[in-house]
Amino acid sequence: MRHSAVSASAPIPYRISRWLLRLATGFYFTRIERFHRERVPRIGPVIFTSNHPNSITDAFVIGTSVPRKVNFVATVQLFRWPLVRWLLTRCGVIPLNRLQDDPRAMRTALETFEACFRVLERGEAIGIFPEGITHDDPQLKTVKTGAARMALELEHRHGGRLGLLIVPVGLTFSAKERYRSDVLVNFGEPIRVAEHLAGYPERKRDCIQRLTSEIERRIKTLILHLPKLERIRLVQAVKGLYLDRLRVGNRVIHEPVPPQVGELMLTQAIARAVDFICDRQPNRAVTFARDLDHYERWLRRLHLTDEELAHFPGKTCLLWRSFGWVLLGVGLFPVAAFGGLHRWLPNRVVGRAIKRFAQLSVNKTHVSTTGILAGLASFSACYGAYIAVFHALFGWPASLWYGLPVASLGAHHYFRQARRFVASVRCMGVLLRAPLAARRLLALRDALIAEIEAARWQVPAEALTLEQPA
Repeated sequence: MRHSAVSASAPIPYRISRWLLRLATGFYFTRIERFHRERVPRIGPVIFTSNHPNSITDAFVIGTSVPRKVNFVATVQLFRWPLVRWLLTRCGVIPLNRLQDDPRAMRTALETFEACFRVLERGEAIGIFPEGITHDDPQLKTVKTGAARMALELEHRHGGRLGLLIVPVGLTFSAKERYRSDVLVNFGEPIRVAEHLAGYPERKRDCIQRLTSEIERRIKTLILHLPKLERIRLVQAVKGLYLDRLRVGNRVIHEPVPPQVGELMLTQAIARAVDFICDRQPNRAVTFARDLDHYERWLRRLHLTDEELAHFPGKTCLLWRSFGWVLLGVGLFPVAAFGGLHRWLPNRVVGRAIKRFAQLSVNKTHVSTTGILAGLASFSACYGAYIAVFHALFGWPASLWYGLPVASLGAHHYFRQARRFVASVRCMGVLLRAPLAARRLLALRDALIAEIEAARWQVPAEALTLEQPA
């Protein structure tokens, strides 16, 4: 589905910022899959409520994924610098003074609500991350009541006739800290706020809590939510060992869906199956975890990954494929070297920015945001300078062809595939030199897969089905 143009009434700084962010996110991510975008109302007041796994990038992705202007609520800390404050204000960003920003600033919190009310009364959209924090865990944190309080109060002021909708959004990043990864933006069915007004304002607290619980429940259906974080490792291991088999014969997906949506649904089913086995057959889960520890220790000892080992049985095919990659690599090296040379300086700037500002020691939630913003600045400046020099030397239209980013993107994919090729050759060398270790590792892997297969059919189909919103 194509993007619709944002209304011409949107401020020019907003339209320019949106265009630049669409360009930047398009370069940073390989693919942004928007699922059920038809659920987004094109007119009327809307509150988007989303999980918050990736800092400001979450706002970038949502804001460029819907065919209308979205005004986001953001911490007042971002408004400390005059130039940034000017830009954010004109892009529709509304400052919020959170408890951790200033516990005494209750007045400014009320002002935030009133500012949001004015935006929604104009028929525009607001974006809110109701967890209140960004985080690395595949778990939805406790949803705060702010979105529900705002929605119910505004709809009550208008006697239930405003037509305010809450659209839950689930964001899933395949590898948010890695350049050229994938994103899934999963839109849920809209919630009609007027239908939750019964008993308001007599039982205001109960109404707010019920709507908050509904928002939380719906977001959970749109993401991978693991209530017990200690089971993350088991879910990831089962996914790595068994996802391809689930794609062939699954009991979860009964309609055509995009690949990223299918992977999310199967991963959700894996998480529920792991919970079922851990709760009903804890001894079996403990035994599997112990065998998994043993298998992963052997992989670390030989400096291998499960993906590399999985391709080893087809070593004859791998040899021919490797030979083909050598020939292709030699032929494409001049183009890759040309693109890589141009990428070197802006890549260094982005790398230094991530190292200094992304708080890697804390989590990975700021990596993509820092990378996108630093990349937008450094690549624009460097490539602008390159093109200006080339144009001065060779003129038009040679500078147009020179400015196309084909060689730059090609260099990224070339060197990424080259690293994978070197890793597979190293893997083959290790396993061919140690055939007993190879057979032992493959036997351990087969035993783990056989255990997953046996446990799979003991999980009832209803335990694999995620409850969908009414």
